[in-house]
Amino acid sequence: MEYAASDLTPRERYKVLTSFILPRPIAWVTSVGPTGIVNAAPFSFFNAFCEDPPLCMFAANRKPNGQDKDTFLNIQRTGEFVVNLADEPLAKAMHESSGDFPPEVGEPDYLGLKLAPSTKIAVPRLADTPWAMECKLWKMIDVNDDRRLIMGEGIHFHIRDELWDDEAMRVHMDRYHPIGRMFADRYCRTDDRVVFPAAEGAKGK
Repeated sequence: MEYAASDLTPRERYKVLTSFILPRPIAWVTSVGPTGIVNAAPFSFFNAFCEDPPLCMFAANRKPNGQDKDTFLNIQRTGEFVVNLADEPLAKAMHESSGDFPPEVGEPDYLGLKLAPSTKIAVPRLADTPWAMECKLWKMIDVNDDRRLIMGEGIHFHIRDELWDDEAMRVHMDRYHPIGRMFADRYCRTDDRVVFPAAEGAKGK
């Protein structure tokens, strides 16, 4: 079975992409509105792309009514945001934060999520997440005037203490249980893991 992308509607393309490109990591982005309200919203069109400088990118589309999302407006205004990653205990709250919240209602406050100050930017992070990265806006790309690709440069990292071996610079995978996005209302756990030995490459004769 095959499709030309141009033969599909945007919604159909979305279904094809999200049905197979998975699991996807989820950027749980905190930003600050003009009145100081802290916004937290999840985005699963997201990943990290570079380490020098540390760059990540997520896509923010418009709301169904055509209005810009609070996350985009806040980042456009301040140039700052935090990418938080959710683990299993926070998965339900992360999902609930994807609901429709007016700008005057902050998701962390409404859902009872604790905030903690960032170190180098004004936007707070979600205190209980296993990992968070303070970001400065690096570049914003407009796509068809209905979606923005927001690229951030990570300038400061926060890691839950018990998850990280500081000497080996390695995560304790037995303690880290991130949640991934599948499609629609479906998410996945990441505890069923496979380990392969180092790839050997082409063997000489």
